[in-house]
Amino acid sequence: MQIPLLGDAEEILRGSVTSEYVRICPEDFHGITPKLAVKIDDTVKAGTPLFFDKNYPGMFFASPVSGVVTNIERGVKRRILYIEVKADSTNLYEEYGKKRVDSLSSEEVKKSILDAGIWFLIKQRPYDVVAVPTKEPRDIFVTGFDTAPLAPSADFILNGLDADLQTGFDALAKLTAGKVYLSISPKTTNKGLCEATNVVITEFDGPHPTGNVGVQINHIKPVNRGETVWTLTAPDVAIIGRLFNQGVVDLTRTVALTGSEVKQTGYYRMVIGTQLNSIFEGNITEGISLRYISGNPLTGRKIDANGVLRAYDTQVTVIPEGDDVHEAFGWASLSPKRYSAGCTYPSSNKKYRLDARLLGGPRAIIVSNEYDKVFPMDIFPEQLIKSIIAFNIDKMEQLGIYEVAPEDFALCEFVDTSKLELQRIVRTGLDLLRKEME
Repeated sequence: MQIPLLGDAEEILRGSVTSEYVRICPEDFHGITPKLAVKIDDTVKAGTPLFFDKNYPGMFFASPVSGVVTNIERGVKRRILYIEVKADSTNLYEEYGKKRVDSLSSEEVKKSILDAGIWFLIKQRPYDVVAVPTKEPRDIFVTGFDTAPLAPSADFILNGLDADLQTGFDALAKLTAGKVYLSISPKTTNKGLCEATNVVITEFDGPHPTGNVGVQINHIKPVNRGETVWTLTAPDVAIIGRLFNQGVVDLTRTVALTGSEVKQTGYYRMVIGTQLNSIFEGNITEGISLRYISGNPLTGRKIDANGVLRAYDTQVTVIPEGDDVHEAFGWASLSPKRYSAGCTYPSSNKKYRLDARLLGGPRAIIVSNEYDKVFPMDIFPEQLIKSIIAFNIDKMEQLGIYEVAPEDFALCEFVDTSKLELQRIVRTGLDLLRKEME
């Protein structure tokens, strides 16, 4: 199902964005317990560890810029909310040395990525967390395209990164005794993807969520109990390849600015943690309440106008909040401006200016097969959600909990007439199961 939203990114590089302060948020890296490796007033370079995982002290998380640590913000129970670095005008890099992947062992490749502080780019299933480095993956899956609403073009983002991509694939191949599976779209034209070696290329065609790595795993080689697979996106593979080719940690991303409330969409280059206010200023609709999102409208994280680019995102979206809209019997309107996934209203091929409202409150789950229509995996989604709510571990395992991540239920959440927070339910279930099983 493709949600017809207004605001696709025009394929033009608008420039590079920098900010005086850069913030890294440990909550982006699900499954880790952060322990600080720096303190306020410490000087860091791009690639200097800011913190590490308590459970795996060798797993570092790198600073994306050089500068001085100016703030470490804590929340409830002294949880680290973010680490703020005042960036230098010119980036200085920690030197990790250029390396030929083909001359390295599996352990040397793994240690290089861990030491450089970019291991977080690799996630694992089950549980959809940062990959546990001590567990050997059965296979590694890379998705080379994105089908989410207003998704950026992977071909545009990866333009000129062919060498880094191939080096990244070569490095991943060293990390598994199985195979590295690369999924592409029939529309993919990037040579670094289409002509990649050391990988098994599979072509997927169809609307969202075809681009989700969970869908791809389910159709290629599902995850069974006791198995672990690792997942990445193609832009993250290029960052890993860049480490070996250039010997530095360069966390620069090409990011799409999208959404119906953006006057001039396009692409910008920036490091993760960059403050986004400069690309919003004078470039968004004024006079209404807005929802700023780091990521796409379905799975992205809500930020404010002074928010930062979160660690895994290559998209920033601005849509109407909708809290300033007051409708009398709006649910009964047959206006052509209204969109309905279930064809409640007359529809056309036009694109819509949708807002962030739920348009209803939570209610009981009704088994109506509405999830099945947007969930192309060999799993019963409604039954799985019920088993998660009841925390019935046996049922959860039988119904495929090890294969899914919250993003796989984003479209189900969008069409859900029960108005349940399905992604939150799945996330909670995965976390509880991980705690129970490990």
